[in-house]
Parts: sequence; C-alpha cells; structure tokens
Amino acid sequence: MVDTSTLHTGLFIGGQWRSSKETFTTRNPSTGQPLAELASADAYDVDAAVAAATEAFNGEWGRMAPSNKGLLLNTLANLVERDCDRLAELESADMGRPLGQSTAMMIPNLVSTLRYYAGWADKINGDYIANDGYMGATTHAYTRRDPLGVVAAIVPWNAPLMILGWKLAPALACGNTIIVKPAEDASLSILRFAELVTEAGFPAGTVNVLTGVGKVAGEALSLHPGIKKISFTGSTAVGRTILRDSASNFKRTALELGGKAPQIIFDDADLSAAIHGCAMGLFANQGEVCAAGTRIFAHRSVFDAVVDGMKHAAEAQVLGDPFDSATTMGPLVNEKHRDRVVGFITQGKSEGAEVITGGSAPDRAGFFVQPTVMSGHNDMSLARQEIFGPVGIIVPFDTDDEAVALANDNEYGLSATIWTSSVSRAHLISAQIDAGAIAVNGWSPLAPQLPWGGVKASGIGRELGYEGILSYTEPKTITIIL
Repeated sequence: MVDTSTLHTGLFIGGQWRSSKETFTTRNPSTGQPLAELASADAYDVDAAVAAATEAFNGEWGRMAPSNKGLLLNTLANLVERDCDRLAELESADMGRPLGQSTAMMIPNLVSTLRYYAGWADKINGDYIANDGYMGATTHAYTRRDPLGVVAAIVPWNAPLMILGWKLAPALACGNTIIVKPAEDASLSILRFAELVTEAGFPAGTVNVLTGVGKVAGEALSLHPGIKKISFTGSTAVGRTILRDSASNFKRTALELGGKAPQIIFDDADLSAAIHGCAMGLFANQGEVCAAGTRIFAHRSVFDAVVDGMKHAAEAQVLGDPFDSATTMGPLVNEKHRDRVVGFITQGKSEGAEVITGGSAPDRAGFFVQPTVMSGHNDMSLARQEIFGPVGIIVPFDTDDEAVALANDNEYGLSATIWTSSVSRAHLISAQIDAGAIAVNGWSPLAPQLPWGGVKASGIGRELGYEGILSYTEPKTITIIL
C-alpha cells in the first residue's frame, strides 16, 4: 500500500495549500478500496486561482528574465528525476499502471519535456518583416511573440504527469502562468508535483493545482474570462463541451481527444517486429491510451500468422498488482470504466466478432479485464468506437488502397502505425492516412521535439515541439514609420 499520509491533498493556490468546502474519495483500482480523500474545487476556488495566477503573471514571474525561467524549469526537471520512484508509485497506485512502465516511460518523458522547453525559454523570438512602406515612407516592421497570460490545463487520468508536462512546460517557458486541473481518478502524482514546484523556487501563483470534479471545476475554468487558453486531453464528448463553453469568451483551446488508431501490417512487414509492436500498441497501460492501436489491419496473406501471434501476445500478459515486478498489465481505472470495456466485448460478440482470446473480466478483486483479441470487420462497434481498454480487433485486407480506406473509415484521426519494409510504401501510405501522427515500424513514438495532436474527432491544435511554443504565445505586429 502506498503511503499518502504525508501528501498534501488540498488545493494549491498562490503557493499555499488550502482546504475546500467539499471533498471526494479516490479508490485503489487494484482492490477497490479507498485510497485518499481530496479537496474538491468549486467556482470560488477557480476565481482565487485565476487571481493568484494573474498576480504572478503581472508580478514576479512576468518580470523574471527568460533565462531564469529556463533555469527554474531545469531545476524542476532535476527534482522530478530525483523523486521518480515516489511519483511513479503514486501514479501506479492511483490508476493501476504497472510500476515499471511508470519509471521507464512516463516520468522520464516528463523530465525530458521540462528540459526541452527549459532550453526554449530564452529563444522565443519574433521576425523582421520586409514590406512596401507606408504612404511613401519607409517602415520598420517586426513581430513579437508575447505570452497569453493565465492558461489552464485539464489533465487525464491515464498518463497524468506525462501529459501535464506537455501542457505546463511550454506554457511556462513562454512566460504564462498556469492552473492545473487533474482528473478525479488520478490526482496524487500531480499533487506531489505541486510540492516540487515550491521546492524548485517558482514564484507563488505561477503554478496552481485544483483537484475536483470536472463538471464543476472544469466547467468553471472553461467559462472563466480571466483564462486565455485551455488545453484539454480527454474524451471527445467532454472536448466538445469545453469548446462550446470556451467560445463564450473567445478563449483559445487545444483539444487532444479520442482515438481509434489503425495498425496496418503489409505483406512485406517484419512479422515478428509487427506483432510485438502491435501488442505494445494494444496492451500498454492496460490499453488506456488515446493512441492505442486497437484496429489491426493485416494483409490477407499474413492474416492467420498475425492472429496467432496476437493470441500468444495477449496470453503472455500477466494481470496483477501494479507493484509486483511480474505484472505486465494492471487494473482499469475504476469499476464503471471496467464495466464499459466489458460491455464493448459483449456487444462485439453479439455483432458476430470472433473471440480469439480473452473476452471477459476475471473473477478477482479490483477492476481487471482480460487482454482480448477478436476478429471481424471494420463496421463492428469494436472497430468504430474508442474502447480505452485492452481490447482489439483484427481485420484482413487485400490491397494498399483498401488498407488506406479502412484506416480512414473512422471518425477519429489521432495516430496510425504502418508496418512495411518498403520505403516507398511507407511514405505513400503515410501521406494518405488522415491522422495527426504516423509511425512506421514502431508504435506511437513520443518525444518532446515531435508535435502531437489529431484531426477529425481527435481534436484541434498541437502540443510538443515548436508547435507548443506557437500555441502558448500571441504574435503582435509592430510597424514604425521612419
């Protein structure tokens, strides 16, 4: 059992920990037992956080030299690296991910993102613009890239710290202040992160954290006129609500929403690598990944081999306690979500999908679902809707054009994976797939330098890379008539 007794569980506003009128209880997904009682922010708390963030933006943080902002981000990265084990424990206890995945992937990604944007802090420049002058007079015209002001980040429960870094690091590097709203089901690691913000020496109000219910705190953030941008990662349905609410005050939005990523295995692919990669794309983080490769399209000539390989990969998974080193797959985040995933399996069976392996929830404590592989066609609900669990469908295809058509025949467009040994095919197929990020011969590579985001129902805007800098700054044109 992870000790949470020394962790601050209030609201972090203006550098201080505060209580709230209401609280809520989180549960350990491995056991179903209570884990922690957390503060639940309301609209009044959002007002207080916006006031604190505005004061910091107009005060000490806003006046700080860009290079010093970078130094603070680097200091924070060092503290996260120092406390990697503790942060990973809190996150695994909160949402069920095996501890090794937290320490090997999620926390290091946060560290890398903080360091990447620390390097950007004193390199955000405008441009000189050549022009034809003004009514016969010569002009000197240029742009600045100014910070937006107070921004908000609503973070999901499936990768809290990693995705927080994608939003917080560029926002701070650009000179903004930020209010963070963690997911109800996974707030603990972000609360510890807030403690590290204080230890790193950030001015009070630069970073604020409001735990609470999305319908209350999230809605208040979306509607608040003092917030200049809201960045949300989560479901498409909630994203639509945030977009609508933010429109009331013309707030910028960045929405990284659902996904139904295709993984296409061509007949010239390295099958061993493809099966291993597809299994990673389907089962990593219990399948609770927006980029999960849950639609596997296999060329008919290799279809049987892919089915057999994915069956063995699924049956090799070890379900169990996230803190057991033998575990490769932990529980789903909560009981409601487990039942939802099982419901998709039941619906798939009723539609005629063949269960290759898995297909149910094991009879044990906690919110577990068997790693499940099924076969069928692209019109089944298993292939249409985001399941967000360890459930995938394998569909055969015959031609390159058919593979592209199947991949694009979905409302989502976040990411896709292509497995082929042909360089020409890799480039040609990548260009035709409607998705924000394409990986060839590897599933969903993520790095701070690479822009990330989707098209269609997978959202709007991009995070990471230089796109992250552009998204947290406002261009201002200045023209001087000489």
